[in-house]
Amino acid sequence: MSRFSIITPSYRNGEWLRLCIASVADQGVDLEHIVQDAGSDDGTLDWLPDETRVQAHVEPDAGMYDAINRGFRRAKGEIVAYLNCDEQYLPGALQAVEAEFAQHPDLDVLLTDFIVVDAAGDYVCHRRSMLPLISHLWLRFNVTTCSVFIRRSSLERMNLYFDTHWKALGDLFWYQEMLRRGAKFGVLRRYTSVFTETGSNLALSAIASAERLEKIALTPAWIRRLSPLLIAHHRARMLASGTFFQKPFVYELFTRSSPHQRLIKHVTRPQATWTRPEH
Repeated sequence: MSRFSIITPSYRNGEWLRLCIASVADQGVDLEHIVQDAGSDDGTLDWLPDETRVQAHVEPDAGMYDAINRGFRRAKGEIVAYLNCDEQYLPGALQAVEAEFAQHPDLDVLLTDFIVVDAAGDYVCHRRSMLPLISHLWLRFNVTTCSVFIRRSSLERMNLYFDTHWKALGDLFWYQEMLRRGAKFGVLRRYTSVFTETGSNLALSAIASAERLEKIALTPAWIRRLSPLLIAHHRARMLASGTFFQKPFVYELFTRSSPHQRLIKHVTRPQATWTRPEH
C-alpha cells in the first residue's frame, strides 16, 4: 500500500500538468499519483498515457469534483490529497506531512501553508492555513486545495466525497460537511505547496462567479448580519497565526522555463495580501 495517493483532475492544462507531475515525483516518499483526465484535446493525451510517473485515467467526467471523487475511490494510499494542474508541492512537503500524521494519529485532516506565484513562478503572496470555522467559511474561505491532506480511512468512514452539483466552489461545502461530521483538523505551520495564478484559473471563470452568487443566497441570514464581526474575528486569527510577520525566505519550484529542474526563488518582501475575486 502506498503511503500517499495524490489526485490531479486534468482538462486542457497540459503545460501546467507537466510541472505538477514533476513536483510530486521528486518528493522521496512512497506514493501513487492518479491523474484523472476528462479527454483533453490540447495535446495532453499525446504524452500523458505514456507518463510512467503517474496512473493516468482518461474518461469523461461531470467536472473537476467528479474527477477528484473518481480518484479518491481509486486511491490506495494511507493519506490522500488532491493537487490541481496549476499547483505544485515544494521539496520535502510530503515527508513533513507524513511525520505530522505519524505524530498525531487522531488527526483526520491536516492543513498546511502555501505560496501564491504568478505564471512565471514569481512570488505573489503567502497564505497560512487556520483551523476552519463553519461561520467563517461562508465569508472568508481560507483553505486552498494544495494545502490539504486527509487520512483515507477518515475519508471513507465519513463518506466525505464532493457534491458534484458544484463545479468551482465545492471545496467550501466539503469542508463544512467535514466539520459537521466531526473531522479532527490539525495545522502544520510549514509551506508545502504552491498555487499558480495562470490567468485562466477556474476561480476566475463565469461558472465560479455564478456559484459565488449562489453561495451568497445560501448564506444564513445571521451570518450576513454578523459579517463585520466575523470578518474582524477572522482577521484577528490571521494576525495571531503570524501570517503578517513572515520573514524573508526562499522556495523552489518548476516553471515553464525550467520544467525539469526546480528554480530557487528569493522572497525579500513577504506579504499576506492576496487580491482575487473570491477572497
